[in-house]
Amino acid sequence: MGEWDRVFRQHLALPPHPQRGRARPPPRSTAFRCVLKYLHGAALSQVGEIGSGVEYQLRLSLFDATYHHFFGRTWRSSWRAAGAAPPRSARAAFNEVVYFHTSLNHPGIAAVVEVVVMGGKGDGGSQHLSCGFGIIPLFHGGSEVTDPATEDRALKLYHGTPRALLHPRFQDPVEKNKYMTVMEKSHLQYALKSHQPLEAIFHLLPENLLISGLQTVPGLLPARGDTGDCLQKPRLMKTVTCYLERLFIRLYPSLEEFEEELLDLLNSDQVVVRERRLHVGVHNGLRFVRAPQVTVLVPEAELSPGGSRGPLCCRCRQALALRSRIQLSEMVPHPAFGVCFQLEYVFCSMGRAGGKALSGSARGEAADMRSVRWAVWSPVPGTGDTEVVLPLHGGARRGPCRALVYQTPLSSRSSRQVRGKHVESGTVQFHVSTVSEEHLVTAAEILCKDRDESKQPPTPSLSQTLQQDAGITHLEADLGSPDAEPCASDQLRALPFTPLQLPMAAVGLQACSSRVSLSRASLARLHAAGFPDILDYNQEPVEISEPVELGSFNLRLEEADPLQGNEIVLQFLAFGRDAQGSTEGPWPRTVFLTFQFYRFPPVTTPRLQLVSTDRGPATGLAVLAQLLVRVNEDGTLMWCLAGPPGLQLKYMVDPAFLRPGEQRWFLRYLAEHSLQIDVWDGDSLLHVGSAAVKLEPLLRQGQRAVRTYHELEVATTEYEPDGTVMGREALRHGALRPLGVRVAVRGRLHLCLANVGENPLLMRPKGLGGARSIFVGALGTAVSWGPSLVPRCSLPTGGRTAWARRLVDVDNELEAALRSRQPEVSLDTLATLSEAVSTHWLQHMVLVWLHEGAGGRRARAGAPVVAPGLWFLLSWQGWPKQRTWDLQVINAYRDHIKGESIYQMLSQAITATRTVHAVLGTAEFFEFALKNPYSVQHTVTIEVDHPELSVILDPREWRHFKELTKSVTPVEEDMFHLRDDLKPQVYLRPSETVRIPFKYQTFSADPAVVAAQVGTDTHSLGKSGAKQTKLIQVSFQVSGGKPIALLRVKVEPQPHVVDQTFRFYHPELTFLKKTIRLPPWHTLPGTPVGVPGGQPEMFVRCSDPDIICETKSLGPGEPQDIFLKVAGGPSPQIKKFFVAIYTDTWLAAPVQIWQFYLHSLQRLDVACTAGQLTRLSLLLRGTAAPRRVQAFTSHPQELEVDPNGAFLLPANGIQDLYIGVRPRRAGSKFIYLNLVDVESHQLVSSWLLCLSCRQPLISKAFEISLPAGGGRGCNKRITYTNPYPSPRLYFLCTNRPDLLQFKEDSFEVAGGEVYTIGLRFAPSPTVGEEEILIHINDHEDKNEETFCVKVLYQ
Repeated sequence: MGEWDRVFRQHLALPPHPQRGRARPPPRSTAFRCVLKYLHGAALSQVGEIGSGVEYQLRLSLFDATYHHFFGRTWRSSWRAAGAAPPRSARAAFNEVVYFHTSLNHPGIAAVVEVVVMGGKGDGGSQHLSCGFGIIPLFHGGSEVTDPATEDRALKLYHGTPRALLHPRFQDPVEKNKYMTVMEKSHLQYALKSHQPLEAIFHLLPENLLISGLQTVPGLLPARGDTGDCLQKPRLMKTVTCYLERLFIRLYPSLEEFEEELLDLLNSDQVVVRERRLHVGVHNGLRFVRAPQVTVLVPEAELSPGGSRGPLCCRCRQALALRSRIQLSEMVPHPAFGVCFQLEYVFCSMGRAGGKALSGSARGEAADMRSVRWAVWSPVPGTGDTEVVLPLHGGARRGPCRALVYQTPLSSRSSRQVRGKHVESGTVQFHVSTVSEEHLVTAAEILCKDRDESKQPPTPSLSQTLQQDAGITHLEADLGSPDAEPCASDQLRALPFTPLQLPMAAVGLQACSSRVSLSRASLARLHAAGFPDILDYNQEPVEISEPVELGSFNLRLEEADPLQGNEIVLQFLAFGRDAQGSTEGPWPRTVFLTFQFYRFPPVTTPRLQLVSTDRGPATGLAVLAQLLVRVNEDGTLMWCLAGPPGLQLKYMVDPAFLRPGEQRWFLRYLAEHSLQIDVWDGDSLLHVGSAAVKLEPLLRQGQRAVRTYHELEVATTEYEPDGTVMGREALRHGALRPLGVRVAVRGRLHLCLANVGENPLLMRPKGLGGARSIFVGALGTAVSWGPSLVPRCSLPTGGRTAWARRLVDVDNELEAALRSRQPEVSLDTLATLSEAVSTHWLQHMVLVWLHEGAGGRRARAGAPVVAPGLWFLLSWQGWPKQRTWDLQVINAYRDHIKGESIYQMLSQAITATRTVHAVLGTAEFFEFALKNPYSVQHTVTIEVDHPELSVILDPREWRHFKELTKSVTPVEEDMFHLRDDLKPQVYLRPSETVRIPFKYQTFSADPAVVAAQVGTDTHSLGKSGAKQTKLIQVSFQVSGGKPIALLRVKVEPQPHVVDQTFRFYHPELTFLKKTIRLPPWHTLPGTPVGVPGGQPEMFVRCSDPDIICETKSLGPGEPQDIFLKVAGGPSPQIKKFFVAIYTDTWLAAPVQIWQFYLHSLQRLDVACTAGQLTRLSLLLRGTAAPRRVQAFTSHPQELEVDPNGAFLLPANGIQDLYIGVRPRRAGSKFIYLNLVDVESHQLVSSWLLCLSCRQPLISKAFEISLPAGGGRGCNKRITYTNPYPSPRLYFLCTNRPDLLQFKEDSFEVAGGEVYTIGLRFAPSPTVGEEEILIHINDHEDKNEETFCVKVLYQ
């Protein structure tokens, strides 16, 4: 073992946590000098007696508290014995100095000192025990070194071992950990400070390596004097320049066979060799002294025949040669210094490279780099020019390049042909000289030329490898030394963004033109079912009119309408099915709807049963429209109680309670937006589909009321497994094809939209159409649901009323003090007392107090509590005494709060209140007039206690918001100064007034608003509940922290408009990654017209900070994509979040808000064959209570469950659910399976079945022609021969049961006999070609044969 190898193996260190290197580029490294002086206290007497042969050792390690990660290499001191000097405690002197440097200037980086004791064992051996540890912080809260001026410090020690820092409950800082106990009367005396002289040897000493000054560092001269510390004032050894020439690398058995075998392992059909590189650098056993040089090798056969290649060229016909020579000016004559060689191959796809080196135009392509061999040569001191031959290494052996290296398999051809282990991996041979035969300028020119050659083609980015082309995992992660100082030539250049997934189109459901597909007879039966009339403000029915042409409304006509109030009515009538849609999935028995209108809370309707027009349950597949009838809690239909069918919802929009300018926004919302309605199966809780309707017909255009009838397509979108991008053609503008997305129409929803004009002065909730209408909400009124669903409304009085409150109702402490001596009195006793008292005044007071006691003020134990003083009426003689005691308590309470009350009154004098109606994603801008009340100038510091409220510091942003709000106040440039803590300051002259711009913007969905949306009580949009209000305090302080003004911002969250809804189903506890293509900006509602500069850049923000949401631009003129990365939760959790889309840089107001639902399902991968039954089982786990459950599937024709009805799931029990999968088509497909509580209609569990279905082997093919467009169909026959000698039972199935029916679904045929199968082909309404498969399965439903019938419909 050579000196270099010994030094290298002794100083192998653990790297820092990977996240540290990804956070940001490493800053300048900081050098430290730590002196460990002595250990003092009780820690020395824990194991044995002083002087009994017990010795102690200090061990020092680096620790990252943020990631709970030790890194570097542990340094160990020499063993020292402890001595006692009465009256002092035991002490062990070390006086050892440790040096190191690190660029991880983070407060979580610390040095951990461990005290280890070595004592004797009974068998004569020794044992090492940890008896305490301490933590030395290296950096403060910033990147500053911890108190470098202090010389000596006492480090407190903790019981136990430093391995406790790896415990998951460890918190940083250490003071927060209740599990760590300080060792009393023990400490370690040490000194820590920065050491600048160490910066001169950073190129010799690796980062994060702890080393003593007494240790030898290759490349340093010994210390002068008797100190022996070579690192206190390090001195460098002189360097020697050496040259490497005529370098050849031979790979055995030959270069062609080696590369051929290497390409075979890398799939040579797709990958070729692009470049062969050689990294050459000087290594001192600890690190590379300088970043290795990168040169290009070429096969020796490609060199020009006339070139001078030396005498060795005849033996190197199959070798890689270096055309230039290498100059190493950092070499030092030290045994641990060596020259390291690393052979690296660069691969790329054959279609891109063509087997040749690419030009500079190929720099945007991905490449893969592999290290195949390495070697180290340690020169012998005193030798001059010489020829060197070194063996190459490969495999899992540790090397200086810190890379995985290719190893030739033992079963390969080269391993069998090679003789001798020393040449198994190849050799490198070169000529080394220390005196140049040419001028240095010529050598430098050659070296520069070599470096230029290495740049053509340039080094590709390591983040983009051939994983997407050939599935090769990149092994090399660093081109040079990871500790080298970064320079401009070492920085990797990022490639243009290319998405790895095909983007899905962000085009939502198209609001159709409401084409009516029912016949006149069906429409007559539908409207004769008895739906309630919609009445205008004169109590006259509103007739149904034809929808006006879209885009023809007049905004001025709407604004001039005297009936500014709007009563929006949604009347859901019926739900029908299409002929082709009936076979796509199960037809529901009951449904419920979810949607959100404008800024009103989201609505989830009650369960509605589908009933045919003859007042019976829906049966058969021929019913096109079935009435929607509400279901009572007991399961009966409201229609059976002589009530009207359908569901009617009303929204009251009162302009008196809208925000300034919101009336125009509401009209614009009706003109440009659509209402998206989700339809759900009320029994299986599966999503049936979604529909969208344009809201423009709700614009009355001067009429008293309008009413339109609509028939909407309910469609569902199915997302198949994601596909990868195969080329840039799929991303070209206009060439988008939504691959993997399938849209199917499941039915038609019939509804009426109406808008009844109201006078704002007389506007109130009325005309509910009987007890079957639901009043959802009104702007400015608070509505609660009653038993009959008729709302109770509280109309605004128009004035402000303040009610006086007693002190006991204001302060809980005073109320508790007054109750402390009061016994509990029952309400029955108080009622008897009121009857016994003859005085009218006393009777009146007793009744008042009795009402207060029953009005909700209850004791903690649940017994009623009466007002103070009332219980003394039981004994009238105690009334004056109790009254005096109450007054004394109140007087003491007033004295107690007098100081606080005076402070509050003074604060109120300088406090201004501003109310902000906050909407998700919208910035609320306002200005605050700040006045200097003093006659001297002051610098005012602005402190805000909430991150969502900020001061606008950029004058461009300030000017932008003033233009939006039409504000005429001036804008001042460079108005604010930022302190070190980033708090803004403003300079005020005496008695000067300035306007401070503020912006409140929230991107998080307020939980209070969400709770209001899903609750049973409907809340007003004009007024927010008290629980939703948020108060933010802004303080304007002068020097000394004295406030001159206070601003209290009252934030009232408001619901927001949802423009589009996306719903994804994904396996639980996995990441959902989606790329959504943004539509052209001019098609987004709300975007300005005529934006200068062409297409603006779009920005996105997400309501959940844990979700990665960003936009990706593919270049000028290209469309933009939104990339989402969402972490899914456990099944059946549903994650809901919003994404706001902006077209302005300052994110003032979103042009659209998208709503996303992520359903987390349990994933089950199934590999099956089309037409063949595959049986599986699922494990069901019971909840805390027994439930009656039933399994429902989205594709009952392809998935069977057993048991197929309702069954009892025991509490905390385990039960198997057996399923059978018989897919009809080959390919990938998703099937959803829900386990539902049939009594409470709650989702218990949910699964996502990912089918990977292969096509069965086709044994016979037929072709027939049939007429299209109707007819009676066609009968055909085919024969099947039983190939077995015994009788067999066979079953028949097909992939198109809508086009093919069998005469018999099963048949039995004797051995070797022929059976005739009768087929009935149904007519197709369209012209085209269909492939119908006929599966013949055995008694176990395994596929025996498959016939293919190609039907041509003409």
